[in-house]
Amino acid sequence: MKLLERLNRPSDTVARWIALTTTAAMLTALLLTWLLSQLAGVWARPPLLQTGLLESLASISRIIDAAPPEQRPSIARSASDEVYTTTWLSRFDDAGVPAPDDDADFRSGEDFLRHQLRNPSARIVGYEPADWPADDPRAGYALLVELRDGSWVKFSAFTRNWGLDELPRSLVIIALVLLSTIVVALVATRHLAAPLERFARGARRFGSDFRAPPIAVEGPQEIRQAIVAFNAMQAQLQHFINDRTQMLAAISHDLRAPLTRMRLRGEFVEDPDQQAKLFRDVDEMQAMVNSALEFFRDDARLEPATAFDLAELLHTVVDDYKDAGLEVQLRGPSRVVYVGRPIGIKRMLTNLLDNAIKYGHEPLIELGEGAHAVEIRVLDRGPGIAEEHQEEVFKPFFRIEGSRNKHTGGVGLGLSAARATVLEHGGSLTLRNRKQGGLEVRVVLPFA
Repeated sequence: MKLLERLNRPSDTVARWIALTTTAAMLTALLLTWLLSQLAGVWARPPLLQTGLLESLASISRIIDAAPPEQRPSIARSASDEVYTTTWLSRFDDAGVPAPDDDADFRSGEDFLRHQLRNPSARIVGYEPADWPADDPRAGYALLVELRDGSWVKFSAFTRNWGLDELPRSLVIIALVLLSTIVVALVATRHLAAPLERFARGARRFGSDFRAPPIAVEGPQEIRQAIVAFNAMQAQLQHFINDRTQMLAAISHDLRAPLTRMRLRGEFVEDPDQQAKLFRDVDEMQAMVNSALEFFRDDARLEPATAFDLAELLHTVVDDYKDAGLEVQLRGPSRVVYVGRPIGIKRMLTNLLDNAIKYGHEPLIELGEGAHAVEIRVLDRGPGIAEEHQEEVFKPFFRIEGSRNKHTGGVGLGLSAARATVLEHGGSLTLRNRKQGGLEVRVVLPFA
């Protein structure tokens, strides 16, 4: 039963991906090491001390050293093979090699070779191609070993038959292991990170736009389960918010009837001052109800996101104000394509311009386009807003005391609705007082 349960478990889990990643990294490292040994030539071969070449050269040298001088040339010729050529020399000067120098490449094998020769005082001279003069046809690898009677044995080869020393070879293998591990890890983490990134992006979007669509259920089993749970929570919250919005809209609508009755009854109030105060209160409450209804209707409207020319939309808004006899300036590029909800953005701009005209003068719109977002700034010359109120003015029905005038002041929903629209697009709306007087409203709308 336990075996059947294990077989029925989902295979695409984080734990199994970690195990597969580790196994794949090890196999890739082994494969790269094998390819190096097969395709990298002499650099993949064992170090000089591990090839057995020095032992072979020492044995040949001992045989020649023990033979009579007249037999040494023939013994040397017979010891030659496809790897190196062996020559017996009665004098060092007959070798035809450059002047000897201290070559560090052969130093590590000298003591080993003397031990094999059983002659601790034997002189050993080594050469590599770089030690020869340029364009010398004899350039190659050469090793000269002094025999006991002062003669020499020369071993020469034109190609290298041994690999890197132990330290460089170990570094190459470590580099291959690291490279294979990094490559496999990048591929595996991309498989794991991509759904996590989409999950995080969807969660951030829902934080600013409660109408955001559900997140696609992709990735390993654990991530899919988390996305399913998040989508269920998101749907419940959306249903809850829609229900409360509809309820508040119904309450605001139902308040119209008693307000109308209050105004009709106010006609029978004989005191003119009390009647005027009553009508003023009723008008203010009526304005709040109308604004609330408009706010809730806008909040419940599901406008699809489309691609449109934001610059053209701004020109349309400005032209509408100019047709009404209000001068509004516009600066910025002539064309900016943006994907969003054009009706909502137009309403947001209208709310901001209405505030700029009501509480200031010389309204100005500046449009800018960046690599990742567009920026809209609504500027005016006026009293501005005290810093301690610049966040509170976004609360519904909050009004600064100076704006509580039924002719100029609103009911306190304009900035709330404007910020809600901007947040639905994943952007930000901030306020700042201008140094020369007035207010700057900065709207940042990121590209989708």
